[in-house]
Amino acid sequence: MKDERTDLRRDLRASRRAIPASERMAAAESLARQLLALPFAPRSGAVAGYWAMDGEIALHAWQVQLPPGLTYCLPVLHDETGLRFAPWRAGAALITNRFGIPEPDVSVSDLLDPAAMTLVVVPLVGYDNSGHRLGMGGGWYDRTFFFRKTQPAPPYLVGAAFSVQQLEQLPAQPWDVRLDAICTEHLSLIIDEPKP
Repeated sequence: MKDERTDLRRDLRASRRAIPASERMAAAESLARQLLALPFAPRSGAVAGYWAMDGEIALHAWQVQLPPGLTYCLPVLHDETGLRFAPWRAGAALITNRFGIPEPDVSVSDLLDPAAMTLVVVPLVGYDNSGHRLGMGGGWYDRTFFFRKTQPAPPYLVGAAFSVQQLEQLPAQPWDVRLDAICTEHLSLIIDEPKP
């Protein structure tokens, strides 16, 4: 299965990188509308996005339209067990982690635990309509939110992608954490109606 997933990652990453800039900008605006319209979109608390890289759909349009009661956060590599989250505003200091991804430049004491988030928009390479996500292969989000396998939301986990990243079916692995919803530039797909 590893070889199949490796091939899928390569092909899907090439597909999203091939999307023209003008379509990317329009997709980011449309994605923001889809995310803000989710039935469980929070009005207060901490939400997390990601720093778009390697052709990922951007979240800047969503970030600037968030209700004033929300604190926007970015993920930070904490240790090998997973991610923590740091509040971030455009223009605030960033540092680059060991994977070359920008993270907020904050002290460890300012990091938020994953369970403190109300909603997390998760990057992905591929997805299916059952809420299965193909990531980059490091398992960071699955390790971070493994507690969601036994604890209901929140935090709600929402995959963000271009529609070209949809797959017919992704075989689930025991460690995979299913998404509550997937949003693209064209639709919002609620996997199971989450219960608060």
